[in-house]
Amino acid sequence: MTGSIFAASSMVSDAAEQMAICSAGRIEVSTDPLYLRATNARATRRVGIVSGGGSGHEPMHSGFLGPGGLDAVAPGAVFASPHNRQIYEAARAAARAGGVLLVVKNYTGDRINFSIAAERLRHDGIAVATVLVDEDVSSRDAGIGGRGTAATVLVEKILGAAADAGAGLDELQVLGDRAVAASHSIGVALRAQTVPSSSEPAFVLAPGDVEYGVGIHGERGIRQQHVESLAQLVDQMVEDLLASLGGHDPLVLLVNNLGGLTELETAAVTAAARTALGGRGSELASVIAGQYCTALDMRGFSLTVLRAEPEFLPLLFAPHETEGLPIITPLVEPDALEPTAVLSSAAPGEASSGLDRLEAQVVAWHPFLTDLDRVAGDGDFGDNLLAGIRAARSRSCSDLERLAGGFLDEVGGTSGPLFGLLFQELDAAADWTSGLGSAATAIARVGDAGLGDRTLLDALIPAAAAAEAGGGPEAVVRAALDGAIATTRLKANRGRAVYLDERVLGYADAGAVGLVLVLQWLAGTDVPVQAGELSRSAW
Repeated sequence: MTGSIFAASSMVSDAAEQMAICSAGRIEVSTDPLYLRATNARATRRVGIVSGGGSGHEPMHSGFLGPGGLDAVAPGAVFASPHNRQIYEAARAAARAGGVLLVVKNYTGDRINFSIAAERLRHDGIAVATVLVDEDVSSRDAGIGGRGTAATVLVEKILGAAADAGAGLDELQVLGDRAVAASHSIGVALRAQTVPSSSEPAFVLAPGDVEYGVGIHGERGIRQQHVESLAQLVDQMVEDLLASLGGHDPLVLLVNNLGGLTELETAAVTAAARTALGGRGSELASVIAGQYCTALDMRGFSLTVLRAEPEFLPLLFAPHETEGLPIITPLVEPDALEPTAVLSSAAPGEASSGLDRLEAQVVAWHPFLTDLDRVAGDGDFGDNLLAGIRAARSRSCSDLERLAGGFLDEVGGTSGPLFGLLFQELDAAADWTSGLGSAATAIARVGDAGLGDRTLLDALIPAAAAAEAGGGPEAVVRAALDGAIATTRLKANRGRAVYLDERVLGYADAGAVGLVLVLQWLAGTDVPVQAGELSRSAW
C-alpha cells in the first residue's frame, strides 16, 4: 500500500455526517452541496452567522455550531476553501429576517469563494455582510494582510453571543471588525503536520529548531530558528505580540494547541505565556487554553491576545451550547496554599565547586543519557539527574546531604528517589566508598532487583565489591564502568524496558551510566568513559 489510509476523498463528508449523527438532532448535514447547520439556534437571533474554510482545523468551525455560536458551516477539503456553492447554500439555510453575516479567514481561496457567495445572496435579496479575520502578526506585511488564524475562535464566540442577544447585521459587522482589530496572534511549529496523502511531514526541522510564524495550513513561517527553552521561545512570541498590539491594555490570552501537543505541554505553554505577559506589566482578564484551531497534527501552538474591551468581555463570558467553543470565565488568581510543613529553615547555601563539577559533567552527557533512556524508557533520565543536582543547590549542608535531599524530596519518577537513596547511604558512611554496599542493599530492597536485571545495580554492586576488596577510587569507578558496559548485553528483568525484550541489546542502561558519572565525580579520577562502549549507535 502506498500513501495514507486517511487519503480517502470522502473523509470530510464522512466526518460531517458522523458529526450530525452524534449530535442527537442538534446538527443536520446537507451532502450536495456539503454544509452543516445547527437546528437549535436561539429564536432571539435576527441574523444568521455562517463560517467555514478548509478542513483540518477541528474543532473550528463545525464544532462551533449551536446556540452562542454559528448557524451554519461550509467545510472544504483539507486546507482548501469550500466552493462558493457550499457557502451560498449554507448561508441561505441560515439566513434570518435580518440577513446573514459571513466570517471569513484571510486566505485567497476563502475570500474569493465567500465573496462570490455574498454576491449570489445579494442577488437573491438577502442582506449580507462580511467580517474578515486577518490578525496573524507574522504575515501582516505580506501585501494582502495577515492570515486569519486562532483569533477566529474569539471573534466567532463574541459574534455568536451578540447574535443571541438580538444584534442586527450592521451592529454585528462593526463588532466583528473591532474584535479582529483588537486581536493579535503568532504561531510556532516544533514539527510540521502530516500530509494526509503521503503520511510524511510537510517540512522538516533540524533538532532543537522551530518554525516561527507558521500558518494554520502548515505554511512555513518567517524563519526557522534554534530554541534554547520554552520560556525563551514564549517570551519572544509575547514580545512580538505586544509590539504589534502597541500597548499593555488588559488582555484576554488564548493558548491554542495546533494539534500535536499534549495537555501537559499546553499547560506548560500557558504558564510560560502568563509569566511573560505578567513580567511586562500586562493584566489578564481571562486565559483560555486548549485545542480550538488546529493544523491537523502539527506539533506546535499559537498565542493570541485580544484587548479586553468592556464590550467584549460579557460576550466572551456568555454561555453557549456548542461542542467546541471554549467556556470562558474571568481570571481569578488562586490563593497561595500555606505550607503545612517546613523542610528546612536554613538559608540556601552557596553552590560548591563540587556540585558545579557534577552538573557540568551531567550536562555534557545529557544528550547521550537521554538517547539511552529513549531506547528503554521515556527519555527523561538525563532531565531527572540534572533536576536533582539543581535542587540540591537550594540546601545548606554537605554536598552528599544536599544531593540526598534534592533527589529524595524533589525529583519524581523512579531514578530520582533511587539516586536519593544512594546519596543518603553515602552521606551516612564514614567515606563514600564504604557506603556503596549499604546503598546497593537499600536500592535492591526497594527495587526488588539484583545483579543482571539491567538496572543501576549492575554498576553499583561491582563498584561496592571493588571497594570492599580494598580497591581505591579508580578501581571502584572501573568496576562500575565494566558493569555498565555489561548491561549492553542484558535484557531487562525490571522496569518498563522488560516489555522491549531484545530491542534494548546493544545499549547500556541509562541509570548504570549515570551512576558511573556520579562515582567518577566522587573519585575525582580520569577513568575514561567511552560512548562507543555503551551504545551501538555510537559504534
